Amino acid sequence: MTDKLIIFDTTLRDGEQSPGASMTRDEKLRIARQLERLKVDVIEAGFAASSNGDFEAVQAIANAIKDATICSLSRANDRDISRAAEALKGANSARIHTFIATSPLHMEKKLRMSPEQVLEQAKQSVRFARNLVGDIEFSPEDGYRSEMDFLCRVIEAVIAEGATTINVPDTVGYAIPELYGNFIKTLRERIPNSDKAIWSVHCHNDLGMAVANSLAGVMIGGARQVECTINGLGERAGNCSLEEVVMAIKTRKDYFNLDLNIDTKQIVATSRMVSQTTGFVVQPNKAVVGANAFAHASGIHQDGVLKARDTYEIMRAEDVGWSANKIVLGKLSGRNAFKQRLEDLGVHMESEADINTAFAKFKELADRKSEIFDEDILALVSEESVAHASEQFTFVSLSQHSETGERPHASVVFTVAGKEVKGESDGNGPVDASLKAIESHVKSGAEMVLYSVNAISGSTESQGEVTVRLQNSGRVVNGVGSDPDIVVASAKAYLSALNKLQSKSDRVAAQG
Repeated sequence: MTDKLIIFDTTLRDGEQSPGASMTRDEKLRIARQLERLKVDVIEAGFAASSNGDFEAVQAIANAIKDATICSLSRANDRDISRAAEALKGANSARIHTFIATSPLHMEKKLRMSPEQVLEQAKQSVRFARNLVGDIEFSPEDGYRSEMDFLCRVIEAVIAEGATTINVPDTVGYAIPELYGNFIKTLRERIPNSDKAIWSVHCHNDLGMAVANSLAGVMIGGARQVECTINGLGERAGNCSLEEVVMAIKTRKDYFNLDLNIDTKQIVATSRMVSQTTGFVVQPNKAVVGANAFAHASGIHQDGVLKARDTYEIMRAEDVGWSANKIVLGKLSGRNAFKQRLEDLGVHMESEADINTAFAKFKELADRKSEIFDEDILALVSEESVAHASEQFTFVSLSQHSETGERPHASVVFTVAGKEVKGESDGNGPVDASLKAIESHVKSGAEMVLYSVNAISGSTESQGEVTVRLQNSGRVVNGVGSDPDIVVASAKAYLSALNKLQSKSDRVAAQG
């Protein structure tokens, strides 16, 4: 007999807490549609009470997604829970995920509440939520560093109030696999009504053990839900990586003996979409989804793989979607072929006008680049989504001059609130000159904390994808731009980041 393991994806909530990874409503909706294609069981769409923007994103996802449970996070108070329930009204299957800290450190220093007050708050919040939605998840924040006796009291009480899933977070990534697995096991053994709820694990990667801890929570502790993110996205060192957990369970079915709903052939497409949307590049040696995950440099390895691939490969590249990484379109491709490819990639356009705009950009790119890859299309659509979200600054054109022995000079034309302006500057190189040209007019005063370049596909003809991370007044944002000309891509990325800095959506901090 096999058990079903529930995959709870929190890329759009916990993953978005990475510095600069904040997403627009349209970007979140596009990723949610891809998560639906991936067949995740639960999508945590956001934290509805944290901002109007997050409320709208949760609401849009709840209305659009039909094949997954849609979840909203909420703190343990009536206002947050009511806001979550309101956002989830259109969902086929809705879940409220409420939390309150239970560790001595968090209760004393953060909440400034006594254990008895926390217990009462937890009970009241689950009772209130249960009257609004049938599916309630409860998390004792910093659960792994909580005192066992008190944690047992809290969990027993919230199950009695109607919590259907109990999630035990390792909020700060402090756990060790064997200890964490036994921690979950002890809780389940000591709590009389533990069988009335599904147990869940939520592990952070501060010590590099989020996946191992999650799997220990499943195998030793008996948890049947894993909370994870695409590419392990998340604040600090990130969260448990969905693709690693899923492929561990699929590859070692002999050990885990667990069933999953996940369509693994959608993993790579989902990884690429999240990476290109957030600007968080996937490291080449990342398990499952890294560019080198199925590459063999050693001569002995290459010889073995050519003779029998299972000599060095424990899973097939095509099983996680790498086979989709091929040339799909060119300059002679028509609108219908382009529209079909968007659908294949899980991209949904709001209107025919949006499709026409994207197709025009595709044809423009095809005139400059003979081979169009899936990554090119995703980058093009991501850029279009950002432009729709905020049009305070829009790139128009760029010219620059650089030669050995001469100081580079750049001139950039862009729009500010619809009006064309021009900035000029010298710099240490053409990219530096171009960004200084923009800043000479904008005068944002923002500090650049990251500049990175990534080739979207192979060859020197590839589009360059640039990520720019800016920091100003405590806010950190990522801007992403792509173009066959790396200087133009840099200017687009800088303007994209400036657009996000202009956004006034203040977010409330959520559970770690």
